[in-house]
This record gives sequence, C-alpha cells and structure tokens, in this order.
Amino acid sequence: MTDQTSDTVYVDVILPLALPRQYTYTVPKELEGEVGFGKRVEVPLRNKRYSGLIVGISKGLKLEYKTKDILGVIDDMPIITEIQFKFWEWIAKYYCCTIGEVMLVALPAGLKLTSETKIVLKDGVDVYKYELTDDEFLISEAIEIQNELTIEQIRGILGKKTVYPVIKSLMEKGIAFVKEELQYKFKPKTIKILRLSPQLEEDEAKLSETFDQVQRSDLQTKALLAYIQLRRSNKWVPQTAIYHLSGVTSSVINALIKKDIFIQEEREVSRLDNGLDEVVPKQILTPIQENAIRQIKEIYEEKDVVLLHGVTGSGKTNIYIELIEEAIARDEQVLFLLPEIALTAQIVARIKKVFGDDVGLYHSKMSDNERVELFKASMYKKKVIVSARSGIFLPFQKLGLIIVDEEHDASYKQNDPNPRYHGRDVAIYLATSLGAKVLLGSATPSLESYYNCKQEKYGLVKLSERFGDVAMPELELVDLKYMYKTNRMQSIFSLHLLENIKETLARKEQVLIFQNRRGYAPTVNCELCGWTTECVNCDVTLTLHKYMEELRCHYCGYRIKMPPSCPACGNPNLNKKGYGTEKIELELKELLPEANIKRMDYDTAKTKNQQEHLITDFEERKFDILIGTQMITKGLDFENLKLVGVVNADSSIHFPDFRAHERAYQMLTQVSGRAGRKGTQGKVILQSFMPNHQVLKDVVMDNYDSFYAREIMEREQFLYPPFFRTLNITLRHKKFNVVEEASRIMASNLKKNIGSRLMGPAQPSVARVRGMYIMNIFIKMEKNPKLIRWIKDLVLKEKYIFSDTKGFQSVRVKIDVDPY
Repeated sequence: MTDQTSDTVYVDVILPLALPRQYTYTVPKELEGEVGFGKRVEVPLRNKRYSGLIVGISKGLKLEYKTKDILGVIDDMPIITEIQFKFWEWIAKYYCCTIGEVMLVALPAGLKLTSETKIVLKDGVDVYKYELTDDEFLISEAIEIQNELTIEQIRGILGKKTVYPVIKSLMEKGIAFVKEELQYKFKPKTIKILRLSPQLEEDEAKLSETFDQVQRSDLQTKALLAYIQLRRSNKWVPQTAIYHLSGVTSSVINALIKKDIFIQEEREVSRLDNGLDEVVPKQILTPIQENAIRQIKEIYEEKDVVLLHGVTGSGKTNIYIELIEEAIARDEQVLFLLPEIALTAQIVARIKKVFGDDVGLYHSKMSDNERVELFKASMYKKKVIVSARSGIFLPFQKLGLIIVDEEHDASYKQNDPNPRYHGRDVAIYLATSLGAKVLLGSATPSLESYYNCKQEKYGLVKLSERFGDVAMPELELVDLKYMYKTNRMQSIFSLHLLENIKETLARKEQVLIFQNRRGYAPTVNCELCGWTTECVNCDVTLTLHKYMEELRCHYCGYRIKMPPSCPACGNPNLNKKGYGTEKIELELKELLPEANIKRMDYDTAKTKNQQEHLITDFEERKFDILIGTQMITKGLDFENLKLVGVVNADSSIHFPDFRAHERAYQMLTQVSGRAGRKGTQGKVILQSFMPNHQVLKDVVMDNYDSFYAREIMEREQFLYPPFFRTLNITLRHKKFNVVEEASRIMASNLKKNIGSRLMGPAQPSVARVRGMYIMNIFIKMEKNPKLIRWIKDLVLKEKYIFSDTKGFQSVRVKIDVDPY
C-alpha cells in the first residue's frame, strides 16, 4: 500500500496507447494548483515519457501499488470536455477497443507529444580510448559536436536505414546512452511584420525627413510608400504585403531596418482565416425546396434525425445552406460531414462562398498545425465545420446541427486502426447526447437508414425532381453479348457508346467514362505454360501499369518491372487480361485522337491538389473526356457534362458480400447522376453482359423503392442488418498453420456460448495480404442490447486470453463491429 498522506492529490490519466486501463499518478505539491480535467500532463511510463490527459482527480486513495509523479502540466486550459470524454468512453465500449486508441484518433497529431529517442555521450568519455568502427567513431564525433542526435539524424549521417547495431554497440561499450525527451509537434504560425521605429511613429516631421534620407533609392522610397498605404487599413503590416505592393525584395527591407526606419517583429497568426473568401448571396430556394425545409422542421419537433432522400441534382446543398444559416442565427454550431473532403471541393467552395470565414475545414490532408488550430477554434470560434468523419471528435460547445451528406458512403466507416467506427452512426449518437439534430442526405440511402424511416425512428423527406426543372438523364443498357456476337464492338467500347461520345463532343459537350478499376490490365499471364504475375506478399495477381511498365500489387504496393517475355518459358507474347482506367484512356486516345482526355484515379490524383486541379480543369472545360474510378461518382457537379458511359456495369455486382447489390446500385446511380445536371437532358449508357439483372433494371428505372423492397426481404430472410447486428473477427499471422489453429480454437471457445450465431472460421477471398495469412470469424447478433454487450465482452475476453497464450501471442486479432 502507498505511503502518501491523506491529502495527496492523484490524477487518472489516459495515454494515446492501446492500454486496457487508465493509469493513476500522484501530483507534486507545486503542481496541485495547475491540474484540471482535460489538461495534458507529461508522465513517465516504461522508461519513456508521454503526454496523457487528466480524466479524474481525487485525494486520499488507498492503492496497493506505488504511484509515480506527473512531471509537468502542459496546458493552461482543458483541450477536451467531460462530454467529449464520455463520448470517447462510449465509442471504446461499443467498438470493442481501448480509450487510449480513441484518444489517438480523436486528437490531432500536434496535440499528442511523442517521446523521440535521442542519443547522448556519457560525461567525461574520451572516445579515442576505445576501439571503434568507422561508423561508431563518426557518430561519437557528431554527438560530441552537437551534444545529442536523434535516430533520424544518425541515419542521415551514416546514410543507412539500419543504425541500431551501431547505437547498441556504443551503449554496450559505455560510451553513449539514450535520452528520452518530449517533443512538441505543434508550432504556431508566425509571420514577419514591420512597423515604424517609435520616434517616426510619434513625429510626422521626422517621417518627412525620412523620405529625404531614402530619396537616392527608388526602391526604398517605394517600400516606405507601400508601408504608409497599407498602414491606413491595417493595424500591422505583413512584410510580404509590402513585397507584393511595391515589388521590392528582402534586401531593400533589410536596408531600411538597418537605418532604424523599420522595426521587424514576428507575430503569431491563425492558419484558418485567409481573408480571401468572398461571401456571395445564397441561391433562391424553389417552392419544392421550401416545402422540404418546412417538413424537416416539423419532423424535428418530434424526432432528432431526418433522412433527406433527394434524387441526384435535386439541390440538397441549397437546403443544407438554409438550415446552416438558421442554426447560426440561433448561435449554434454546425458540423457538416462529407465522405471525402478532397473529392467534394465543389460543395466546400459553395459553403465557404456563403458563410466565408465562419467556415473551418478539418480533414487528414491538412497539416498537423492547421488541425491543431481548427481543433481549438471549434470550441467556440468557428460556427461551421466542414469535415470528413474525424470531425465528430472536435470539442464543440454549442453544436446544434449535424449534416451527413452522402450518408450511404462506405468512406464513413473507418477500417484501420481502432476505433473502427462509422461516422454516420457515431454522429447520431453524439447529436443525441448533445441535444442536437441530424440531417442525413443521399440520393441512394443506405438500407439501414431507409429501414429506420420505415420504422418511424427517423423522419423522411423526399425530393423527387431535379433543381431548375432539369430532366433526369436518359439511361440505356447495352447488351455486350449481343454486341460482341454481331461485331458491334471496337476494342472495349460498343459502337453505340462510341457514336454517342462522338456526337456529344461534336456539340462541344463533355463526357465522363467510369470504370472502377485502375491500371492497364488486372492480369498478365502466359498461355503457353500458364505462368501468371502474382504478388510475393499477397494472394492476388499484379496489375499492369503500362505507363510505368510496372506490375503492381494494389494491396501492399509491391512492384516489379514488366518482363519482356515469360520468365518461365521465354514466350514473348504475354496475354494481358481485363482492363482498367489506364487501358481505357489509351484505347480512347487511339479511337478519338482529336479529343482531349484525362484520367482521374489513385495513380493520377494521389494528393488533394492533384484531385482539385483535375476537377477544376474539367469544370472549366479544359479537356473533353474524364475517365475515372469511384472518385468521380461523389458530389461532382459539371454544367457541361452530358454523357456518362459505364464500360462494365457488372463488375461491382458479383462480390461475395451481402452489401454487393446495395453498393452496385448506389455507385451506378451516383455516377449516372453526374450527367445533364444543368440545361439540357443528359444521357447514361451502361454496358453489361447481363442487362436483365434486376439491380441494373432498378438503376435504369430509377426505382429505389423496388430495389429496397427486394433487398430488405433478403436481409430479413438471411438475418443480416438492419434486422441483426454483425461483428467480424479477423486473425492474421505470417504462418498459415498458426492462424488456422488459432481461429479454430477461438471459434470453438466462442461457439460454446453463442452457438449458431457464429459462422466460420473461413478464409476470405484474398487469403494473404502483406505476408500475413488471414482467417475470419463472423457473428450475427439479435438486436438485444444486453445480448450484444454480452457477446462483445466474450469476444474481448477471448482476444485477451489469446494475447497471453503461448504460441498465439503473435497472432493479430482485429474486432470489427458493424463491418461495412
């Protein structure tokens, strides 16, 4: 038992680690006045230092172990609230993970201090007395000069990735040791500003004399005039503003500083507000939209969640803007969730044009420093936050409305790491706990959300017409079997699709071609000996990327050069099967040499800037045809796009997943909805080998209710969501016999308690990824909260048993609640 006195202050601290519990630390007397809920503290753990969050304060505890002291208090003010902490606890409990893992995802990296390893020399060590290798001597000298070196710096000096043997040897010889020191990641943004020296500021006569002082230099005179002009409308003048206005360089400014005319200072500024967003009036609502808003408000009097089911191009964004404006008028904050920020630049631009600097963006493409500033600004300052799924972790104080656009989108589900949460579902829970309202928007709602409307758990508002009385696109199915049989194909395009492309281009209109597979060809093989290109790490074939003449694995990133002939038998005529976006691009360029064609997939648009440039260029009609993967299906609005062609509408239907038909319907309907959104009616051509498939018929007829009725009946029959809850356990190991045995034992142990609810273990369709063999155990659970909690606890208990069982400690166990 500890020997602290009864007035000793203790704090419960959570750390950004996958730890099963909180840690308790004592607070030194001199820090007692500084600790508080939600503040970060520096604490020791296992010979390292971490920044943890205080989530509990108490006195006079009787503990069975000796506690360590906190080393310091980092924050003056809390960075999370008690409501947030309870929200984190719910996520950890529901999604079967630790609260440290929730903290790791919830806080921006800049607020999580890391213990960066540094190497220092022992005091009084003479390195010349030791027998050192060249590498050891080089590092010892470098540390002596710089006092300490990080691991990364040592790698740079030696030009090697593996430096641990050198460090270990220096430590074993008693020359060096490891120093652990917390590193602050967040750095405020500062800019250089200029002001006049005090004597010039106070005396206008002296300022006039200053112009005489610089009259021989036209550039210095220009800089001084620019400063005076800028000073009239600004409290302080950024140095860069003088550069832009006067055209001078830094050497001119430095000369004026040396003459004691200017004084240079650094000032901390926000990264969030650039002051460049011009606010424009919102669009006038149509009577149909006004009626929809009226219905939403009426439903909100009884229910907290409304599903806005509006066809593509029906103007859902206008309704969002109206509701945001009303929330701001009530002094409430709004969280606007989008599936992928980088692919919805047009919506973001519209929101910012209406609300200006009241809008903050929050997503993974931002720098750490920007994320920290937005995190803090979301407490009070920012009225509207536009974000990807991670926005649900921001510390809102006055949240009144959450909008989840494209609520059906699979991007809202986090797959790795823990917590594997669904942004839409968690947003609804958060809104309920804060007393806020939720608006879900989609042209193709998820079956779960639509079912909740049918059960009257959610309200439902429909928009069945496009904005501005624009007609829905004309959809046509092209039978590929018939086209091939009657020689009406040119490469992978039916003559009907090619003719429509040519006619569209002749009218100076644009075309979008969709194929949900990147690369040139998914498979390369030899027909003589049967050799095929397989990944060394995964059980998949390598995809040919012709531009780089490479074969790549889309699972682990492994890549090799395309062999000129079969490595097994020497056959130079290798067969390239299938087609991706790259092949479509090359084929179209041959068939339509005068057309300007671009491709948008992960290869051409990896970064946010690349994606935005492609979208902007297409919007500005800088090219004629855009070829892309599912990137191009989400929220894009192009005025001149009149034809959409789907090269193979069957590719997404036949997946071994109970959601395959739902995803296929959503994807095809969404990509079809890009056509003819303004002005004249658009056209969509779907090429298919099975044009009579019911999913394709529902897409062509735009019959969501028919699709829903059929799918929901199958879900009920086979005990799938929304009628049952599901949980998937994935086990991974580098040896197949180990993971097979582990999964068999785990399934057997669980089945003793939960019986036929458990299915498996079974191998997934791709049974090895990144050198790890995979086995899955699938569990279906009745919608009984107590039963679901009991099963989750059993699964967690089994996971922890495995982590302590000899032979299975290295088996990775992943629990995915509500897999999507």
